[in-house]
Amino acid sequence: MHTQIAYRGKIKYDEATAKAYQERPPRQHAAEIALIDRVLRAMPTCRTMLDLPCGAGRVSLHLAQRGYAVTCADNSASMLELTRRVLEQNGLDCAVDPQDIEALTYNDRQFDAILCFRLFHHFPTPEIRQRAVAELARVARRYVALSYFSPWSPTSVKRRLRAALGGRPSQKCATPCSEVCAYFTPHGFRLVADFARSPLLHTLHVALFERVQ
Repeated sequence: MHTQIAYRGKIKYDEATAKAYQERPPRQHAAEIALIDRVLRAMPTCRTMLDLPCGAGRVSLHLAQRGYAVTCADNSASMLELTRRVLEQNGLDCAVDPQDIEALTYNDRQFDAILCFRLFHHFPTPEIRQRAVAELARVARRYVALSYFSPWSPTSVKRRLRAALGGRPSQKCATPCSEVCAYFTPHGFRLVADFARSPLLHTLHVALFERVQ
């Protein structure tokens, strides 16, 4: 029986921080949606999609408008409420569920695909990452698309340098793609492709995994 750590990314999204997160700069939002669309093109024949974490619903809205049967899930009650509002405002009816990624209540292989966007970099330990990936792999029938922060980007290098010089350590945890792959392999998934906004420039990547067992 493990003890779950209430890391900052799991508990920080109250009503105020959730609203602030919702107000992402339009240019950044467009770039991230374009990145997600590249990933979606690489996983055809998927209908049911779990968006975890759904955040304020911006990605869930995009997926639903593209025709996916989307289930939205998040650990933050404030984020879930924002997601419900944005879906309602756009005339969409999707399931919106409170879920802890380390202990999902969904059935095995319930969803054709899972999109886990902008969460993995909040996990401070390998143990948390392992538990999260195990749950994603359990409930995914075919694909898991998971974003992570590359440790080789200029931003990540600057963060490490700042911490080494006595500055405040970053709350954002970068992980190499090889480490992310190592979490998925024991669960019967292989890496299909690794997508980045701009290789060697931007920190944000999305690794797409497919079930082979």
